[in-house]
Amino acid sequence: MSLAVLYSRAATGLDAPEVAVEAHLANGLPSFTLVGLPETEVKEARDRVRAAILQSGFEFPARRITVNLAPADLPKESGRFDLPIALGLLAASGQIPAGRLGHYEFAGELALSGALRPVRGALAMVLGAVGTERAFVLPEASAREAALAGRAEIYAARSLLEVCAHLAGRVALPPAAAEAVAADAAAEPDLAEVKGQAGARRALEVAAAGGHSLLFTGPPGTGKSMLASRLPGILPPMSEEEALGAAALQSLAGAFRPERWRRRPFRAPHHSASAVALVGGGGNPRPGEISLAHEGVLFLDELPEFPRAALEVLREPLESGRITISRAARQADFPARFQLVAAMNPCPCGWLGHPAGKCRCTPEQVARYRARLSGPLLDRIDLSVEVPALAQEDLLHAPAGEASARVRERVVAARERQLARQGTPNARLPAGEVDRHCRIDGEGEALLKQAIARLNLSARAFHRVLRVARSVADLDGRETLAAAHIAEAVQYRRFDRG
Repeated sequence: MSLAVLYSRAATGLDAPEVAVEAHLANGLPSFTLVGLPETEVKEARDRVRAAILQSGFEFPARRITVNLAPADLPKESGRFDLPIALGLLAASGQIPAGRLGHYEFAGELALSGALRPVRGALAMVLGAVGTERAFVLPEASAREAALAGRAEIYAARSLLEVCAHLAGRVALPPAAAEAVAADAAAEPDLAEVKGQAGARRALEVAAAGGHSLLFTGPPGTGKSMLASRLPGILPPMSEEEALGAAALQSLAGAFRPERWRRRPFRAPHHSASAVALVGGGGNPRPGEISLAHEGVLFLDELPEFPRAALEVLREPLESGRITISRAARQADFPARFQLVAAMNPCPCGWLGHPAGKCRCTPEQVARYRARLSGPLLDRIDLSVEVPALAQEDLLHAPAGEASARVRERVVAARERQLARQGTPNARLPAGEVDRHCRIDGEGEALLKQAIARLNLSARAFHRVLRVARSVADLDGRETLAAAHIAEAVQYRRFDRG
């Protein structure tokens, strides 16, 4: 046989379209032509495949070789096609049997020695192949990752020689087993380590209960970053679908770790991050920080120091939970359902409002500093709270705070009420269902009317107040929103109060 056909998968966003790898040998001067819109990484497979075949004890065909990656209009990138190309050449030259090739899909980068190296996106590849009856042959590390999906038969291989022995029926490859570590909330930083800051701790609990975005404002060293890092430890456990979605995105970026399975992502990019780093992009679009924080927390410390353009791109994903990256030749769509937590100083020097009176900023400087955050972005932040400097007495003698485990119990109970009532956390409650699920008593309605008049709330801010009040009521175990719930939600609109 001078033609062999195998199957693999490309990567387009979270999709993994099927790729047919066609290897053809013809008479003529020896050559190796690779077609099918391959990028540089794929073109370099010619040298890796040649060395791997020779080092594995096979003969490299001294013929006119043509390898086609179909469909021709789908861009191909990364070294994932090394393994199917090598197997195609060996099958076309009759060195391994071709009868079983159609039962599998192959992916893996080859070392010059013939060893297999892991590839990015193995989990996304398996999730994208639902509905096919083919098994997957992957490098050992990638196979363990892909096995988490539990939706396909996965075989783990360490070298090209092992795959050839399996196809020849000599030594079967072992089925891959997922080696995920069970999620342990105790592994997250504990909220008990935070002294004082009762108001900020309460806001963190409300944000966790309803999945709301949160902004901490306060002088340096008051615990803003410490509080934010403890949010994952009080969030509800991830469902199987949430864990798979988050892990698939991390797999695309090569950042998945089995020990983080079913633990909420916590991403904290530096304030020098660009818009592309936050939302994703590149010639072949890859997920950015907001997608890597999918189903978890995105923490932006020193919020006003981020480039204005980078912050503005957060506005649409905060509303929709998705990001679409468009390029001239292709488009990629990534989920980005993250919980935004941010922190900022009250002024350029950071000491405005500190009891020591250190601040020397003028009102104009303070106004310019805060103007770095646009109104539309602040309007999308549900809770904004001050984190004041602690008095010396509080620092020395304040009792330990409530542990994360106890706070998490209340958060989980509140989230279960939301899912039973409306099927989604309060922060994602559609505008059309707010009135239905956020019924207010008479006193609460009167208070809300006063807040709308005094704060001049936008329609978006009005709905966000109701959603936050709904979360406060869920923590309180109440179905109807009372005046106390509305009052607490309104007080979190700090920037609306000026």
